[in-house]
Amino acid sequence: MKEILLPHTRPSRWMEFGLQGLSVLMALLFTTIVLLIAGAPPIEAYRQVLEGAFGSLKRATDILVAWVPLMLVTSGLLLTFTAGLWNIGVEGQIMLGAVVATGIMRALQETGLPAPLVIILAMAAGIAGGAAWAGLVGLLKIYGGVHEIFGGLGLNFVATTLILWLIFGPWKRPGIGSMSGTEPFPERLWLPVFPGLRLSPWALMLALLSIALVYVLLRNTYFGLRLKAIGKNIRAAHLLGVPTARYLFLALLGCGAMAGLAGAVQVTAVYHRLIPPISSGYGYLGLLVAMLANYRVSWSVPIAFFFAALNIGSIQLPITLKLDSTLSGVMQGALVLFVLLMQGVRARWRPKATMESGDDA
Repeated sequence: MKEILLPHTRPSRWMEFGLQGLSVLMALLFTTIVLLIAGAPPIEAYRQVLEGAFGSLKRATDILVAWVPLMLVTSGLLLTFTAGLWNIGVEGQIMLGAVVATGIMRALQETGLPAPLVIILAMAAGIAGGAAWAGLVGLLKIYGGVHEIFGGLGLNFVATTLILWLIFGPWKRPGIGSMSGTEPFPERLWLPVFPGLRLSPWALMLALLSIALVYVLLRNTYFGLRLKAIGKNIRAAHLLGVPTARYLFLALLGCGAMAGLAGAVQVTAVYHRLIPPISSGYGYLGLLVAMLANYRVSWSVPIAFFFAALNIGSIQLPITLKLDSTLSGVMQGALVLFVLLMQGVRARWRPKATMESGDDA
């Protein structure tokens, strides 16, 4: 007798929601235990996070200020994840986008060019800078055999060092050498914001366009279909005639371009100068968002908003409860960990239909 395994049956939607809900409860339980160990009241801590995130219109819009670069980065990462690439170097790509955008603005701020043109050129330069830095990762992988994780991490350190050298060296503020960054740009070169708020409608539009672009690319184009084929089985895709090296390189360029745009937004719309922590950790946070969304474009939008709200709300904790604001990172990491754990449980318990057939004649 011979056992034939039929294709796995798809788990019900209710089971999907149940496992996701269990992941959230486990993450909350884990964070609560951490708070109790730290001697802090969990209910009050959660209340303060909600108050810090949604207690006023300004705080609520600050969530969108953080959501914009996070969404730009996540959009790019969805391209590389679809192709089966772990673009850990996205942090460095944000930094290079910020560096190149800053360089263009410094070079053009005294030329008399219209402010909108200078900002547009800085944005374009940021896109090019991020794409070029991601391109280095691609060249190292395709022609040097260097895994994208190691190439990306190495270039992250180079980008960090480059920013510090520029801030304390060629772009040093007159008479000042500190972590406060370069000289702020004139207000005319700031990306316009809503009155009385920090949120730029133009930055928000760029984030929405990025997620729409990636959604269309992955869902409705031949390019997206080929990326999915490469991500599922790169060898099979190659045997079927897909130019895998070219598509891997294009996926990295696309991700780097969006990460570089995020860096340019940080310079033109948030900090108005180059500072050492210009990436604000959005590269690594974007990796968590993409994994938690299970690499689905539509899910990444609310998850990125939730993560941004945690980041903004946790700022309240050191003020009111003397707790470190990195509590949000504990919850974010725990959430991703337990979601991945539940995915493993679901895959392990997925029923396998079998049937037996008679021996061959």
